[in-house]
Formats: sequence, structure tokens, C-alpha cells
Amino acid sequence: MSSALLLPALSACTSPQSTFTGAGLEAAQVETLFWVMLVGAVVVWFVTVGLSVYATKVRPGRHSEKTGLRLIVWGGAVFPTVVLSALLVYGLKLMPEFRAGANGPTIAVSGERFWFRVAYAVEGEPGVVKSLPPGGVESANEIWLPVGRRSELLLGSPDVIHSFWVPSIAGKMDMIPGRVNRLVVEPRKEGVYNGVCTEFCGDAHAEMGFRVVVVSQDAYDAYVSAQAEPARITSGPGYDTFMENGCDACHSVRGTAADGAIGPDLTHMGSRLTIAAGILENTPTNVAQFIRATDHVKQGVEMPAYGVLPEADIVAIAAWLEQLK
Repeated sequence: MSSALLLPALSACTSPQSTFTGAGLEAAQVETLFWVMLVGAVVVWFVTVGLSVYATKVRPGRHSEKTGLRLIVWGGAVFPTVVLSALLVYGLKLMPEFRAGANGPTIAVSGERFWFRVAYAVEGEPGVVKSLPPGGVESANEIWLPVGRRSELLLGSPDVIHSFWVPSIAGKMDMIPGRVNRLVVEPRKEGVYNGVCTEFCGDAHAEMGFRVVVVSQDAYDAYVSAQAEPARITSGPGYDTFMENGCDACHSVRGTAADGAIGPDLTHMGSRLTIAAGILENTPTNVAQFIRATDHVKQGVEMPAYGVLPEADIVAIAAWLEQLK
């Protein structure tokens, strides 16, 4: 019975958003540090409790002042200090490797209410977010990384404090308005991993997520090259409806007249795994539903709903966006 109750907890340890997955160098080392510190804490606990049991149960009688002083000094002070100091030294030895420089691409990520703007550096240019220098190829809510390379993430925000965390790959770091924080990550396993905002930033904070896709260097290069291209389809009923209803005021689609900078870049939206900052699978039905009832799908989001549009127009816009790959 007890084993059955533990199954849900054990299965959670292998999710794409678990600190126990260890798909990145930092995450794996922090996981090891956790287990080492847990063992140290258990040893200290057993010794401390063992001394208490010895003094109260094994020899419950009167102890000499000398014996009591030895128990307090050696068991209560010296032993914990030695163990905790060893754990501190072990943890500090990890710091130089965490702070090592990058040998991979530079990617800028801006936390914005309530999504993530992403920009890949191209030909030596930095990535671009509102608080960083211009350049690079823009995307949203999906970060591709080459496996085995130390990539540098430039983290910022134009509005409020957010916090960037991909539990399976690296530790969290704040995204602060007016400041650029640098996080170096080294993914070790290919796959798709969940990332989240971990600093309360408003109504839709709990639904502000993203995906990290770890691939080979060749696949990464091909992806960024494809993302740098303009939109494949720049005409048709869906595009016309998109422009007629003012969607271009907030969204950009490179290769068209749409050049809005408030919302996510939609140039290759159809190629993304999710929409609405990671909360929905990227399908024509979900895209149409998000356009139709934005505030119901993601409460607190700053994009207005377009439920007043004829259903045919909503479907046409969704179909066009899904073709942007």
C-alpha cells in the first residue's frame, strides 16, 4: 500500500520540469550536492539524536559534569562543525565550474508580462530584447540550445521583475528591468524541457512558461538559419484578415508589413511546440480558441480577445499562422 502511494511522487522526479532529471551540467551537480548535503544532514541528525537517546534511555542516570561537557562539546559543537564545514567546502568547489565562460551561442531572453521574448545571435551580433542591444533573430517562448555547449543567456525585462528557471538544466536567475544578468548553461541531454517564471509578476504569472529544446549543434545551426528567414506565406485571406483587424500593431511577421513590437514575433509561429507561453499545444484549434477568447484561455494576459470577429475570420487567421513555419 505504501509503495503504491509513493508511485506518483517517484514519477514526478522524471518529468521535463524536475530538478532530479539532471539534463544539464549545473542541474546534475546541484542534484549531487543535494544528495551529499542530505547524507551529511542525516549523519548529524543521527549522531545528535543518538547522543540524546544515550543520555536519556541507555544511561538515564546522573552523568558527571565532565561527561556532559564532552557530549556537548564533541557531539553538539565539534562534530556538526566538521561535517558542515566539509559540506561548505564541497559546495564552494563547484562554483568555479558554474562561473566558467561560454563556448557556445549567445541568446537574449526578455521576461515580459506574460511571455518570454527570445533572440538568437547571428554572425557575432548580440541577441535582442527591449533592454539589450539590437541584433539577432527574434522568436518567443521557445529556446533552442546545442547539446554539450556552454551557451550564454542574457536575461532582462522591460516591465517588472521576472525569474528564469529551467529546473532540468540550470538554476534560476532573476530578470530585472534596466539590468542584464548573464546565465551560462550547458545541457547534456537532447530533449524538450519545461521552463517557468518563478517570480510573481501579475495575474498570469502561473501561466508564464516556455520550452527549452536541446539538439545537436548541426540541428541548432539549421534551426537558427531557418528562423532568420522571412515568413513563407505573405498573402491570402488569413493574412488580409490579420492586417485588417490591427494584429500588426502588436505583432511582427518578417517579410510582411506587420512590424509591431509589443507582442511576440509570429514570423515562424507555426513551427513552435506551444502557444500562449507554453500552456497550450500549438494546433489550429487552440490558436483559434486563443484568438477568440484570449482572456478565458489565459486570465490576466494583456492581449485583447477577438471574439467579436466572424468565426470564419478567426479560423482564417489561425490557419495562416499555423502555416508560418
